[in-house]
Amino acid sequence: MTAHHEDAPSPAPNAALLPAGSHLAWRGGQLHVDDVPLASLAREHGTPLFVYSQAAILDAARGWQEALAGRDALVCYAIKANSSLALLRLMAQAGCGFDIVSGGELERALAAGAAPERIVFSGVGKTRAEMRRALEAGIGCFNVESLAEMDELSAIAGEMGCTAPISVRVNPDVDARTHPYISTGLKGNKFGISHAEARAAYQHAATLPWLRVKGIDCHIGSQITESAPYLEALERLLDLVEAIEADGTPLAHIDFGGGLGIDYAGEQPPAPAALWGELLARLDARGHGQRRIIVEPGRSIVGNAGVCLTSVLRLKEGETRNFCIVDAAMNDLPRPALYQAWHRIVPLTEMLPGTPARVWDVVGPVCESGDWIGKNRPLAVQPGDVLAVLSAGAYCMSMASRYNSRPLPAEVLVDGSSTRLIRRREAPQDAWQHELP
Repeated sequence: MTAHHEDAPSPAPNAALLPAGSHLAWRGGQLHVDDVPLASLAREHGTPLFVYSQAAILDAARGWQEALAGRDALVCYAIKANSSLALLRLMAQAGCGFDIVSGGELERALAAGAAPERIVFSGVGKTRAEMRRALEAGIGCFNVESLAEMDELSAIAGEMGCTAPISVRVNPDVDARTHPYISTGLKGNKFGISHAEARAAYQHAATLPWLRVKGIDCHIGSQITESAPYLEALERLLDLVEAIEADGTPLAHIDFGGGLGIDYAGEQPPAPAALWGELLARLDARGHGQRRIIVEPGRSIVGNAGVCLTSVLRLKEGETRNFCIVDAAMNDLPRPALYQAWHRIVPLTEMLPGTPARVWDVVGPVCESGDWIGKNRPLAVQPGDVLAVLSAGAYCMSMASRYNSRPLPAEVLVDGSSTRLIRRREAPQDAWQHELP
């Protein structure tokens, strides 16, 4: 398994330990994102605060687009990774499509300026209202995940007098070798239609008059750090493509999902160009290089473009562990509490080799023992200091909650030396504006 769990102290931070592609750098001993010192943003906007590098996002999106240059391809950003409207607008302007999993994400994509025909709708639990709205909007494709969904979508399209474009999400039963909670391509997962039942599913789709089959889809997991699972999934998927077309159903595109990992703790996943160099060679070798390719990256575009700034409230020494209590919590950064995920945590002033440090568990104020951000971290830290939780651009704000009635934090987008507030910090009353006493 490649997922990194909290079990050992991390080394003192230095320039070599800043994550790849983050646009973070130490300058004069101070941590900067692009040309902006993070300490200045913490002073201006307070903490907790999420900060994103526009250049890092665009560089990562461009890496995907260039990996598929010269092919009939569409890069659909997976909104679930980070759904902040300003970031979605940025990616729409960069030529990305969008992978959505809810009606709310559909509305966000449209509000950000997405072309409906460049939207694909995934997810096992699409409601009738969501299907109807997506058909009204004219989205590019539904990734259908069950026969029951297929029948329901056809019926709704018939009621509306239109046809629904679909691909079938196939579960290839490939082990992505990632954390069990973010593995999606095994036979025990809730996602997709099994590899063994896929041909019958396409034969059934051919009998439904209000469906138009466009392609085939798979997604095997998230935070994948090697190419082997992708290659294995591709071989199984191409076997199915050939069988399905032999049964009489042409498939115009292959949607290969996303899931490519990032550098959280020194992982070295392949770059999109390296990964797709291998995958395209295999596609060409098997005679499928002409097909339209759709990919759905999320984390690999925004993950290392973001940091969360958090202030040290107090230090608490215990009998067996020492606690560094900060103002960010599991409701702001859910990944460690959800699946023991590891984030680098560094002070905004560089800790040079030899700096005296103590080992701390970095924890938040929420009343849960699972509310921790990092364990066993050697830090030279005092109350009032600001820490940066790195690689916080994906699956942090998009999964944030108001647990313990904690308002959602602010977000800032950095473009070179300029900064822009893209989400105002909530006031407590913002959280109950729709409640009825």
